[in-house]
Amino acid sequence: MLSPMSLEKQYEQAAADELRVLVVGAGIAGVTAAQLLRRDGRHPVVIERAESAPAQGYMLALMPMVDAALDDLGVRGAYRAASVPLKRYAVHGHAGRPLREDSTVDLMSRYGDYRGIARGRLIEVMTGDGCPVTYDSVVTGMGETSEGVDVRVSSHGIVHDLHFDLVIIADGMHSKTRDFVLGGQPVEWVDTRWGGWVVWTPDDGDSDLGEELWGAGITVAMYPVADALGVFLGGPREDTAVGAAAFVASMRRTLKTVTPRLNRAMAAVATDPDPYYWALKDCRAPRWVTERTVLLGDAAAGFLPTAGVGAGMAMESAWVLSRMLRHTPGIALGDLLRGYERGQRPRVEAAQDNSRQLAKLMFRRSRTLAVARELAMRVMSVEMALRPIQRLLQEQPDPEALVDGVRGTSVRSDAL
Repeated sequence: MLSPMSLEKQYEQAAADELRVLVVGAGIAGVTAAQLLRRDGRHPVVIERAESAPAQGYMLALMPMVDAALDDLGVRGAYRAASVPLKRYAVHGHAGRPLREDSTVDLMSRYGDYRGIARGRLIEVMTGDGCPVTYDSVVTGMGETSEGVDVRVSSHGIVHDLHFDLVIIADGMHSKTRDFVLGGQPVEWVDTRWGGWVVWTPDDGDSDLGEELWGAGITVAMYPVADALGVFLGGPREDTAVGAAAFVASMRRTLKTVTPRLNRAMAAVATDPDPYYWALKDCRAPRWVTERTVLLGDAAAGFLPTAGVGAGMAMESAWVLSRMLRHTPGIALGDLLRGYERGQRPRVEAAQDNSRQLAKLMFRRSRTLAVARELAMRVMSVEMALRPIQRLLQEQPDPEALVDGVRGTSVRSDAL
């Protein structure tokens, strides 16, 4: 599990490493990277701006691009025990009527596991042998030199001036540390102008079925995890501004068909005293790396939830990066980081583009467009909707090939 530790103690443990690494952010991307580096014998310093470990978080439907990271961490068995297989996907129309149900087994099983797990439980699985972290800590200054990165960290109100060889910035879509790297370059934001609430409701026995409702001005996603059902329910932010209970009440007036699961989902959102509200935006950084810093996960490319692939791509990216870092100091760090961005960025942005396209399809207010969409969905399976993601699963990343490409580039540069 995440183990609180003072910044001084973490820094002391990292002092003897040939590559002293700071990981900013103890979310999925940061934890995956830190734990993979630990498996390689390093002692990354992990800081987190939150004052303590978060609660269970939201539900994740993880595709097989996470399998390589889980295998290198040695936690695939624990992951399977803490999650549930997602074998079916169903979609409802704008009036609530079920439109179709598809098997995801043929779509995913040829590549690996497709499973539902709570975000907090996933982090517990990955940190089963411990992961030191210093909470209530933020980067307040950073300067890169040829010798490393000088970082100023405010931790529990005390300022520390520290020196690292590499800084991995994984503090989320609204990263503050990212600004020190981009130097004023703007981040590209896509705002759907939709949002909604995330809540939990008890397991209903259909633990292999993920469901979504694509409505006219409403959307609902219901995905199981071990012993619970995660619910996202929302619509245009101007409509959800009335509050969860009032928005659900208006939904009930428009739906003609309400299944038992959908009924429980709406009730859970309407009665939760403090549901988490998620404004549906994404972001894309103009570049990922410098000579000694790298953006990872949502700090590099924050995803909309529509394709259910953001967390998976963050874990895959952390795995590719950690594998490539095994080749320091034999290869210059800046060359490795540039090779990492060249190889991984197109994959991540292709998945992000798919999420954006699905958002345009799903987030509609017009009933006319909703009816037209439902006619199309009678012939469009989940496999067709996720075909770009399927191509990514067919072409898994090869960190060693990326390293070979870096070597080749370095040789050609030396020859010139």
